[in-house]
Amino acid sequence: MTTADPAPEAPPRRRRPRGDVRAGLVAAGVELARAGGPDAVVLREATRAVGVVPNAAYRHFADRDELLAEVCSAAMLELADRMTAEIAKVRGKRGNPTAAQRRLGAIGTAYMRFAHEEPGLFAAAYALPQQHAYGAADGPDRTPLGLLRAALDELVEAGVLTPERREGIEYPIWSTVHGTATLTTHGPLRDLTESQLRQVEARTLAFISNSLTQ
Repeated sequence: MTTADPAPEAPPRRRRPRGDVRAGLVAAGVELARAGGPDAVVLREATRAVGVVPNAAYRHFADRDELLAEVCSAAMLELADRMTAEIAKVRGKRGNPTAAQRRLGAIGTAYMRFAHEEPGLFAAAYALPQQHAYGAADGPDRTPLGLLRAALDELVEAGVLTPERREGIEYPIWSTVHGTATLTTHGPLRDLTESQLRQVEARTLAFISNSLTQ
């Protein structure tokens, strides 16, 4: 009678590096927001997507709001990236009046298009009061507001906008574009046809452009 060979030992379970788990949870949170908006960002769902036990989330985030804050930042950065890409399509040297006006229009177009193409992320970007939503105090600012400010500063350089009118004008412009994006994405204008939507967007941008020179 032979003795059966002992069962092979299971290989030790490899632990994920802490940074990988945190990054994975944020990425999972972004995808949850993309599909269902900020309300869909739930710690348990994020851990399930990453493949870790639910309690693992609390090693990286004190609560759901901390994860949501990271998702807000990621959504805001994706919006800024879309805006930057649209600005890059505009030809013309910095300070050229026509090019400067077109870059401002590109910012508004990218903002409104992002709201329609990524409504969940658009809502998540503004789900929590965040300092990054209002721009950095100094240095390069890659937030949507920072890009808008840079475009307005260029309009001053180009002689399109006077320095006196430049002061604080980013806020009513931001409010106008954001309002149009919200009305046509989640609000009473959400059922517009594509043609009607483009008309509303064009009129919004024309209103802003005309208001800068009056």
